[in-house]
Amino acid sequence: MKKHPPGRIIVTGGGSGLGAAIVEVILDAGGTPFVFDHDVSKVSGVKSLQVDVSNRDAVEKAVHEAAESLGGIDGVVTAAGIDRRGTLGDIPADEWEQVIGVNLVGTVSVVRAALPYLKESHGRATTIASTLGIRAVPEATAYCAAEFGIIGFSRALAAETRGTIGVTTIIPGRMKTRAFDHSDDQYKPPAGSMLNDPEDVAHAVVFALSQPIGSEVRELVICPAEEASWP
Repeated sequence: MKKHPPGRIIVTGGGSGLGAAIVEVILDAGGTPFVFDHDVSKVSGVKSLQVDVSNRDAVEKAVHEAAESLGGIDGVVTAAGIDRRGTLGDIPADEWEQVIGVNLVGTVSVVRAALPYLKESHGRATTIASTLGIRAVPEATAYCAAEFGIIGFSRALAAETRGTIGVTTIIPGRMKTRAFDHSDDQYKPPAGSMLNDPEDVAHAVVFALSQPIGSEVRELVICPAEEASWP
């Protein structure tokens, strides 16, 4: 069976970083991305909505609006994510919970809202986790909790919806994005670290989206050869 174009795809976090790279690769593959992001000011050439994915009501409204605009949904890619590093005692509770809200609850809310459309199109939910969803490190309790949660949610969803929709989890290592710009120096990759190119990860996402019906890529770990956070 031949792979097919990815189709009509909602990409959360599509305004920058990995999400923006995914949008470009979807376009190159003949698909139609629709961006959700808290800042869409730099998004051009594709449809977009300003959305706080931690707000379930806003997500549901945005998904329905996107589906109406596109005439349906063939897939979602949940690339929106934030981090807050530090010991559990040092991170304010509201900041800790915001990481869970954006990364985990945001993922679940988007997939839940899109589920009726994905069932109709026999589409795919592609969740983006992290190598810190399969390996825990100190001073990352919020991020690890969210990323472990994404992997658990995705595996359970795959079991629940098998034969109805496709479910893939992409697990990238650290990437060359601006994700570390606002981190304390101690949490930034050391000088000379090998980091993933977001475009390489984006190609893996579109590979999963483009599988023929009946073929599933359940999980993919993508990391530089010298990645320190896996295994």
